[in-house]
Amino acid sequence: MRLFSGKVPVIAQELVTAMTTSGAIEVQDSEMHEVQLDVESVLKEYIRAEREITDRARDIIAAQKRDYTELRKIKSQIAKEKGFQIDDDAIEYLTAQLIETLIHSRHVEEVYGMDNELTLQITPVLRKHLAADEELDNEVRRRIQNLQEGTSAWDVQYGKIKEELKRTRNLGH
Repeated sequence: MRLFSGKVPVIAQELVTAMTTSGAIEVQDSEMHEVQLDVESVLKEYIRAEREITDRARDIIAAQKRDYTELRKIKSQIAKEKGFQIDDDAIEYLTAQLIETLIHSRHVEEVYGMDNELTLQITPVLRKHLAADEELDNEVRRRIQNLQEGTSAWDVQYGKIKEELKRTRNLGH
């Protein structure tokens, strides 16, 4: 599962709306935007940390002259060392981070929902958006399967094709 930065504001808005509408959290109208920014910060930090892990994995592959097919394996090892979760465990990790942020946010008046209730509200929103992003990611990967992942040529083509697909599917950034 992959989280794209262009989706962060939409996801944050949906999450905050779902939790305030259900009464799981109480937020003053004047603080709604700030709570959305708190949620966005968690999602953006996840993207930043995942990018850092990917870059580190690429550096290891280059330094040790390993095969780029090992990228996912090395990324998983680095993530595990950092206590970070990627791929299929990303939703669980993000949900825990979001709940923690909501509990400690000075912009949230009160958190009424228990962790499991908040999880039940957060998870479907994340799944919906990450699944759509995963479909896009899979389509891009299918189109550039002749290139070796982790190489600069792969990165360039991945970026070009992803932007082209986002434009044709009206997905924005």
